[in-house]
Amino acid sequence: MKKVVLDNYDDVCRAVADIYSRQLREKPHSVLGLATGGTPIGLYEELVRRYNAGEIDFSMARSFNLDEYYPISKSHPQSYDYFMRENLFDKINIARYSIPNGEADDPVAECERYDGEIAAAGGIDLMLLGIGLNGHIGFNEPSDTYPIGTYLVDLTESSLTANSRFFGPGEHQPGRALTMGIGAILSSRSIVLMICGANKAPIAKRLFEGKVYTGVPASFLLLHPDATIFLDKAAAGA
Repeated sequence: MKKVVLDNYDDVCRAVADIYSRQLREKPHSVLGLATGGTPIGLYEELVRRYNAGEIDFSMARSFNLDEYYPISKSHPQSYDYFMRENLFDKINIARYSIPNGEADDPVAECERYDGEIAAAGGIDLMLLGIGLNGHIGFNEPSDTYPIGTYLVDLTESSLTANSRFFGPGEHQPGRALTMGIGAILSSRSIVLMICGANKAPIAKRLFEGKVYTGVPASFLLLHPDATIFLDKAAAGA
C-alpha cells in the first residue's frame, strides 16, 4: 500500500483526478469503481472540469458504484443514484453506469445480479474509496466476518449519525444498504482511497499501523498489491 500526503483537499482531488485521467487515456474502455459521500465531491468537480475542457473522455468507459441505501427511490435526493447523477453522470459523457438498485423487491437477488454484472464487465479496473470514521469502506461496517460479494447490511449507529446531516428533520433515513463486499473491493485491479480532514486523522493513524483488523474494514487494503492512499495534511496529522 502506497501512502501519499498532500497539502490540502484540493491537492488530493487533483492528484486522484490525474489517476483517473491516466486510466482513461491508457484504457478508454475502463471499468471504473466510484464512491459517494462528501469526500469525492471535489474530485467529481475536477473530473467535470477536465471533461468540459476536453482533457478527459468517458465515452467508452463504464462504472459501478460501491453502494446504495435500501430501500430508497432513485428519485430521492439522498439516494446515491441521485447523488451520482447530480455530481457527475449528468455532466459527462460516460457510456454506462450501474448502481445497486435500492428499489429492488428482493435485495438478495439484486446483490447477486449486481455481482454478475460486474463480472460480465470484466471486473473493476480502478476503484475509488472513502473511509468512515469507524474505518468502513463502502458500507462494510466493523465486524468479525465479511461477505465477499455484494450484500445487504445493517448500518451501524456511527454511520447513521455521520450520514444524518444529509437528511432533513423528520425525514426517513434508511437503516440498511446494499454494498460491495470486502472481497469484491479487493478484486479491483487498482484502488485509490481518499482520506481528508482532521476528523479522519484517528482512523488514518490506525490504518497505517500496518496491521489488519477485522474491526477496521479499510485495513484489508494492506493486502492489496496496488492500493494508494491519498491524505491531506489534516488527516495525516501533519
